[in-house]
Parts: sequence; C-alpha cells; structure tokens
Amino acid sequence: MTSAPEVNRALGARVSDRAREWWPRALHFAFTRRGLLIGFAVVHSLFFLALLKIMIFGGTEGDLPLYRLWAEQAAHGHWPVIDMPWVYPAGALAPIMAAIVAGPWNYQLVWLLMMVGANFFAVMALTDNLRNRKGYTAAWYWLAIQILLAPVSMLRLEGFAAPLAIAGLVWLVRRPTIAGALIAAATWIKVAPAALAAAAVVVSSLRMRIIAGGLAISAAIAGIVIALGGGSYLFSFATIQGDRALQLEAPVATPWVWATVLGMPGAQIHQNYVLATREVAGPGATAAGVLVGYAMPVAFAVIVFLLWRARRRALQAGPLSLIGEQHLILRGAFALTSALIVFNKVGSPQYMLWLAPVVAAGLFIDRKAWTQVAIWLAVTCFLTTLVFPVLYLPLIDAHPFAAGVLLARNVLLVGLFGWSLVALWRPDATLAALRERIALGTATGSVPVAVRG
Repeated sequence: MTSAPEVNRALGARVSDRAREWWPRALHFAFTRRGLLIGFAVVHSLFFLALLKIMIFGGTEGDLPLYRLWAEQAAHGHWPVIDMPWVYPAGALAPIMAAIVAGPWNYQLVWLLMMVGANFFAVMALTDNLRNRKGYTAAWYWLAIQILLAPVSMLRLEGFAAPLAIAGLVWLVRRPTIAGALIAAATWIKVAPAALAAAAVVVSSLRMRIIAGGLAISAAIAGIVIALGGGSYLFSFATIQGDRALQLEAPVATPWVWATVLGMPGAQIHQNYVLATREVAGPGATAAGVLVGYAMPVAFAVIVFLLWRARRRALQAGPLSLIGEQHLILRGAFALTSALIVFNKVGSPQYMLWLAPVVAAGLFIDRKAWTQVAIWLAVTCFLTTLVFPVLYLPLIDAHPFAAGVLLARNVLLVGLFGWSLVALWRPDATLAALRERIALGTATGSVPVAVRG
C-alpha cells in the first residue's frame, strides 16, 4: 500500500512537471500580439470591476472627488488657474475637464476610460504599434506597474502624464519634435517630466528640435491661459505649497517618523486639515523642510553637470550614436527624477509614476542594462502600495511594522538615487557595453544608430 508521503511526493512531482510545461507556453503567448492585448484587457478589467460599484452609484475614488469638484466649479464659471491660484500646472485642466463631459455622475467612468486610452497609447509607443516584439517586455512592465501601484496608478493625474512621458522618451531620436511636445504636455500636467526635458536638452544632438516641440506646446497652453485672463496665476503651482511641512511618507521625514515610533519628546505625526495630508513634527523638522528646499536645486545642478561630463567623456572615447545619446538621457532623467523625490517635502505614492516611465523606456532601449533597476523599482512600488493604502492607518498611529515598511521603501529610493549618480559618474563601462551590444545587434528598440558628434 502506498504511503501518504509517497502520494504527496508523486503529486508534487506531477504538478512541477506540468508547471515546467505550462510556463514556457504561457511566456511565449504573452509575447504575441494577442497575448499582450489580452493582458492589457485583463489588467484594466480588474480596475473596472474594482470600481464598478462606485461608478454605478455615481461616486468617485482617490483624488477624483477633488478633480470633479474643480470641474464642476469650472462649469459654473470659476476656473482654476484662470480665476484663482492652483496647485497644478494649467495643462492638468485638460483631463480634469474632459472627464466631466458625460456629467458629474459618470465622472469616474469617463476617467477610467481615459486612463485605458492613455495606457494603450503607452503600450503602442513601447511596441511600435505592436510590431516590435523587443518592446513587449517594456509594455508588460508598464502593465505590471499599474497593478503594483493600484489604486493610485488609475486615480491620479500622473496616470495621464506618465504615458505621454513614455512616448516622448521612446521617440526622442526618431521623432524629436513630437517627443519634445509630448514631454512638455506631460510637464504641464505634472511638473516632474521637466527632468526628462532637462536631460534631453543636455545630451541630445537633436536638442533644437526637441526644444521647438516643447516650446510650441508651452506657448499654446500659456497663450490660452493669458488670453482667458489667468496670466497672473500661470505659475502659481510653483509657490502655492511652498510653506508646507514634511509629509509623512517623504524620505527626508523618516527620522521624525521613527522618533514618533520611539516616543521621543516633541515628535509627532499630525493631520494637516487644509491640505488633507499627514505631516511630521519634532525638533529640527522645520529646518529640514527648509534645507531640502535648497538641496533640491543644488542636486539638480550637480546632476546636470554629471550628465554633461558623461556625454563629454563618451565623445572622447569615440562617436556617440543616437541610441547612445538616448541611453545617457535615460540615465540622466532617472537621476534628476530621483532627486525630485529624495529631496522633496512631499512623498506621495504617485511619485513612483515619475520614475516608472524612465525605466519602461529603458527596457525598450536596452533591456539588459535596465532589468536590474526595473526589478528594484518594482519592489519599491510594491512597498509603496503597502504603505498607502494598505498600512496607512497603522502608519499614522506610528506602528513599528508600518514604519519599517516605509523605511524600507525610502531606503530603496535613496539607493536607486545613489545608483543613478554612480552610473553618471562612471559612464564609461556602461557605454562601452552598450557599444558592444549595438555592434552585436542585441540592443533593443528600433531606433537608428547613425553617428552624431
């Protein structure tokens, strides 16, 4: 008679054999057009089902209640940017107002449909309209990020800015004018993509065409706002929150989070009712908030210098191809964007959507060089979602486990920032490896490799 342990071993071996047979087939199918489109549909169907009850009853979730309020106010003649200072750049009005086209009751539904369209645009850009199979890894990565950052990924303005940034980064050397316009449009929705523009201008030999596209979009948006009488509020987003304290999730706030956890005198986590956010307080917290305000532009300037130096050293080693330029731009864009997060008084979870487009574009351009970074950023995104919304209530009560998860997330962010600085300080090895892969024809993407000085 067969014993129970033998039966269990036999069943385990059978399951293992089936898994070994099934996994390669599933992976092969995922990298077909049908597989990617089905995956896209499944990911967004999950969001639809999760939000279905809210949509049926005409509700909104995430930041959408505030967006809908602004849209309703605008419909009654009181426009953000035009009639009052606003926390966002003027371009953010486009998706916020578009979502109310079917009325306030259907705001959540229309927003979701717009998000589906935006993500589809990103997937098409990453795969060259599904023709470039080497871009499928990047497309699947972007879909994975949507899941890892749920529900934030579908309920914030970054959900529109990020796909524009992805397309802009992918098209920098093929369609530089359009790329510049897309990055500028993303910047006028959320400011962070300005880091991508800065990296492109420093490195690209096509910078004038990139600048022309960006200026065209910027002039159009600024012209509309000024013509409607909002000129005095056009840049109000840059100063309206300058006096806020350190937000709970910000990396720089970590010492005061743990001071609160450990019960140190004067340290606390408290509610800012005006901004509807949690902030930290304690000895030195105010000074730290002022310090990072100065540290961010300094870090930005240092990274721009490192990027310029990296390009110069690359040219000294030999001609730099367009794909080499694009590689450097992505490295610089990652460093600059990381600085905007690390040296920031705010630490909102959607900030991961500032970095994810750079990594997705990196996987498209040179999968081998960006795979490790993509994995670490995916882990960071997962921890970010654990912090908010999963563990947020314990966190504001200073629970040690929740604070530990936040600490791990912030350590990873600082670590990724440090990696980006090292990559710019010592670019020779990575560019030499890139040249070798180009010579062997293994670098991904469909960009030309014509030599530029």
